[in-house]
Amino acid sequence: MYIDNKILVGKNNKKEICLLPNLANRHGLITGASGTGKTITSKVMAESFSDAGVPVFMADVKGDLSGTAVKGEMNDNISYRVSNLDLKDFDVKEFPVRFWDIYREKGHPIRFKVSDVGPSILSIMLGLSEAQEGVLNILFKICENEENNLKLDDLKDLKLALNYIGENRSKYTLDYGNITTQSIGVILRSLNILENQGLDKFFGKPELDIKDFVSVDNNGKGIINILDAVELYKNPDLYSAVMLCLFTKLYDYMPEVGDLEKPKIVFFFDEAYFLFREMPPYRLKQIEKVVRLIRSKGIGLYFISHSTTDIPDTILDQLGNRVQHNLRAYTPADQKIAKAAADSFRTNPEFNTYDTILELGTGEALISFQDEKGAPSIVERAFILPPQSMIGVIDDMARNKIINNSTLCGKYDEDVDDESAFEKISKINEENATKKAEEDAKKEEERIKKEEAKAKAEEEKKKKSSWEYKLGKKAVNKTTDKVMNKVLNKLFKGLFK
Repeated sequence: MYIDNKILVGKNNKKEICLLPNLANRHGLITGASGTGKTITSKVMAESFSDAGVPVFMADVKGDLSGTAVKGEMNDNISYRVSNLDLKDFDVKEFPVRFWDIYREKGHPIRFKVSDVGPSILSIMLGLSEAQEGVLNILFKICENEENNLKLDDLKDLKLALNYIGENRSKYTLDYGNITTQSIGVILRSLNILENQGLDKFFGKPELDIKDFVSVDNNGKGIINILDAVELYKNPDLYSAVMLCLFTKLYDYMPEVGDLEKPKIVFFFDEAYFLFREMPPYRLKQIEKVVRLIRSKGIGLYFISHSTTDIPDTILDQLGNRVQHNLRAYTPADQKIAKAAADSFRTNPEFNTYDTILELGTGEALISFQDEKGAPSIVERAFILPPQSMIGVIDDMARNKIINNSTLCGKYDEDVDDESAFEKISKINEENATKKAEEDAKKEEERIKKEEAKAKAEEEKKKKSSWEYKLGKKAVNKTTDKVMNKVLNKLFKGLFK
């Protein structure tokens, strides 16, 4: 709930636990075991941000966030929680929601040009090694070269560009470095897998205008952008790469604004541990930089994961607002994780943080938000407020109605295929093929002429060596001699007469 310019998230019998909007861009972390209430916590926070006029982006990996678009129901559980927490102004309602779907089935399409996604995020999507990512970097540089100007819009552009540069790699080696056919082969195979998974729909035009994420409705409420990620989440690496691409694009688009009264947008990254697992150090540094600098652009990042140990320390240090749900510590390894979570909070003398984490009930959490001075507040044990919108999944009819009534309906529906690398390289290949065909035809013509001349010479030689030719020549010679003798005789007779 958004009350008195504060985002009320939790409450106990002593105090209300509120997130200050002007500190919401200091990022946050929501952790806990499966089924302990992390999704509900993020939903409650998203509703409050929306009421505060702050747009929100969320990925719906389970399919149960779609109910945010529909008015909630005052059932027994909600009524009990409202009464128990003494929430005077609580009322059920719906929120402005905009649905998105990379697969274009349950929301507006999301597309980016391949060139805008860039080699780093593409490498994560394709599962490339550092060396293979290096080849992809070279490809992008060659395509960006003014002389080439090969625009990479979609996957067919990228695939044909890889083939073209692979075939002509010798002319690029000195300027750009070694390009191996093995690396190109791996990249092409990975692209084919990506296509088979339907992710080719993520690339192309018209590309997403990030401004459509950062918008409010006619009543000044922040739009809650929900990405249907149920299908996408079946491949966690792709899911993480898409999410990374989206908040990186937000970072690139938004201008520097410093600290504001409230964020420009809040981005919830569910199942964030998939992003950081087995991540090489050079990539982690890139993400650290974005997380560190994105707050000055008025963007709040909230990671949702199982435990604090899922997040690298360099990023964990930047997450000032934290909600910790129950953890189950049955093994020494689990206990170590719970201990790390407890140690991340500022101690409250009224309870043992470690023991409390293990005994928290569903919908209950330890909460520590930054205070007015920007310092972490003392951790409090509290119940998370119930959501005001519907808990659960809406049917396809309700979803389609929201999509069709959206101001973005039709804006991204049709693919646009302008001239890009595919057309340019196809033209070059066609010209080269025509030129080669002409050269081959000319060579064939010359070969045929040589063969004919050779055959003629052979036949002449053969003819001259035949007995008929020799006999004919001898007869000709005799006849010639007789004629010459007669001519000479007449000549001599005439002279001496």
